[in-house]
Amino acid sequence: MQWKQGFLDGKVLLFDKPMEWTSFDVANKVRAIVKVKKVGHAGTLDPLATGLLIICTGKFTKKINEYMGMEKEYTGTFTLGATTPTYDLESDPENFQSIEHLTPEQIQAATQSFKGNILQLPPQHSAIKKNGERLYISARKGEFVEVEPRPVTIHAFEIEKIEGPLVYFKVVCSTGTYIRSLANDFGQALGVGAYMSSLRRTRIGHFSVNDATNLIDFEQEVLALRAAEAELE
Repeated sequence: MQWKQGFLDGKVLLFDKPMEWTSFDVANKVRAIVKVKKVGHAGTLDPLATGLLIICTGKFTKKINEYMGMEKEYTGTFTLGATTPTYDLESDPENFQSIEHLTPEQIQAATQSFKGNILQLPPQHSAIKKNGERLYISARKGEFVEVEPRPVTIHAFEIEKIEGPLVYFKVVCSTGTYIRSLANDFGQALGVGAYMSSLRRTRIGHFSVNDATNLIDFEQEVLALRAAEAELE
């Protein structure tokens, strides 16, 4: 089973995570395809986000923390003029406000206060643990849990296009940055509210989503390897 040994020895696999899959779902699917127990992902992507997900197998699972610490690049959209409890579309928009008074110049200028080293408050709906329980579990019970702001670094925050309430952005940031929180804070800075309406991770360190594969193609490649090896036996 030479095809399997390569995954046991360790591989770094790049996937373009599909919408509505959790990062855990992708890792589980890869585990089932390669028949190797030690499979993990290097940095969670929310179910409603797409884009680059690094999966490590076998001995290379030891490298996960190294990859998790790398700089990240995201593109996506913020929707101005409303908020959501989860800061994204996992919950319904509320607190609607007019944005007619906002100019493109004001929207561009609002990015300035978020660049560099900042303190960011994680969303209540997040996987961070407090007192042994993940925040999103407490949030679903209607409980507010006080958490400390965390230092993060926003290396770049660019507004690429504005179409009505939709603001298209690109962000380059340190590990630990919540783009959902950035959306919410950005809306507060503009005085109209905002939530993250789409998100795509395009880069982790030197790894690009342009070099990523999808799960269907990956499964076909592994099946082909297994079939080729079986013919030689």
